[in-house]
Amino acid sequence: MSKPIILCVDDEKVVLHSLKTQLKSAFGNAYLYELAENATEALELIDELNDEELSIILIVSDWLMPGMKGDELLVRVHQKFPSIVKIMLTGQADEEAVNRAFDEANLHRCLQKPWSESELIETVKTALSL
Repeated sequence: MSKPIILCVDDEKVVLHSLKTQLKSAFGNAYLYELAENATEALELIDELNDEELSIILIVSDWLMPGMKGDELLVRVHQKFPSIVKIMLTGQADEEAVNRAFDEANLHRCLQKPWSESELIETVKTALSL
C-alpha cells in the first residue's frame, strides 16, 4: 500500500517548493508530496492519482491563480472527493470566495500569506487528525 498524498497547488514555484520543504521537514516520509502549478494541472493530477488508486488526503491550495481560482478548484475537488481535507492560502481572497470555500468545499482552514511555518504545520496536523 502506498503512502497517502499531500497535494500543494500554487502558481508560484517558490511557494510550492517552500510548502513542500516545510511539510516534508515536519512529516518526513509519512506522506508523498505532489505539486501542481495551477488548478487545471491539479485536477488532472488528482484524476491520474485516483485512477492509480493512490489516495490524496489533503490539498493546500493558493486562492489567486490564473485560470481557475482556488475556491473553485476546492469546490470541484469536494464534489468528486469529499473526504479530501482542504486548506486554502491567500494574500488577497475576498471574503465571499473564502466563505464559498467553507460552505461548498468544506474548507478546513484559510491561512493568510505569508503564513508562518508553525501555523501551517499545526493546521495540517489538526486537519489530518480529524
